[in-house]
Amino acid sequence: MIFSLIYLLTLTGNTSIICAVWSSRKLHTPMYVLLTNFSFLEVCYVSSDVPKMLANLISQTKSISYAGCLLQFYFFFSMCAAEGLFLSALSFDQFLAICRPLHYSIIMTNRLCAWLVIFCWLGGFLWLLTPVTLISQVPFCGPNTIDHFLCDLAPLLALSCAPVPGITLACVVISSLIIFLTFLYILGTYFCVLSTVLNVPSVLGKHKAFSTCASHLAVVSLFYGSVMVMYVSPGSGDYHGMQKFVTLFYALATPFFNPIIYNFRNKDMKEALKKFLYVL
Repeated sequence: MIFSLIYLLTLTGNTSIICAVWSSRKLHTPMYVLLTNFSFLEVCYVSSDVPKMLANLISQTKSISYAGCLLQFYFFFSMCAAEGLFLSALSFDQFLAICRPLHYSIIMTNRLCAWLVIFCWLGGFLWLLTPVTLISQVPFCGPNTIDHFLCDLAPLLALSCAPVPGITLACVVISSLIIFLTFLYILGTYFCVLSTVLNVPSVLGKHKAFSTCASHLAVVSLFYGSVMVMYVSPGSGDYHGMQKFVTLFYALATPFFNPIIYNFRNKDMKEALKKFLYVL
């Protein structure tokens, strides 16, 4: 019941943001276009594993087909990669807004915004093609019992009939690259942002900039903190309960908190939501 409630609230929160931005012309700007796509990604992300998890919680069989397992792995982690790319795109938007305010409208055009959205979606799904292809070549033999609530990398490789160090290494490197490259890019942009904010003479200007940055950094910390803890030792046969809890956190709790932290603290978003709910 708790997981079902969190899942429904996550869908409601992210969908309401999409509707609010769509219904308000004031929010038809690059930043909110990115946020809308980010919210839609969260809906898809949480729906790629939670419904199956909820079904298994009440089911006696608790089974998933081989093809279904590979598809769940591919879609879940593709959207995980896309989330990192969208967070990078949002940090780039923040960097332009704070560090290059006079050039923002020239650089962040609707055309560039559209290309960023396409890049984030395609990049996430193309990045995971190699890992899922490699995993499909792993020889599996019984008992095919996955020690997890989703088809994750470590529990899948633990079911292999023979050691597959090459495939394990390749999957780990590919997965780690997207995580660390996007994380380092975000750190770099926010280092520039914070350096600029500290030089702002106005106290009100500093407060406004720090408030905006704090929301984004909170979302980044939630996502990357849990993901990095999770993949410190991938491919290990000893899959601890703590790792399952961390996976549950970034698979369910992070999409739940993101709209609260990132959007509902935004004054323009609050006004748009009020108008949208009033129309309903």
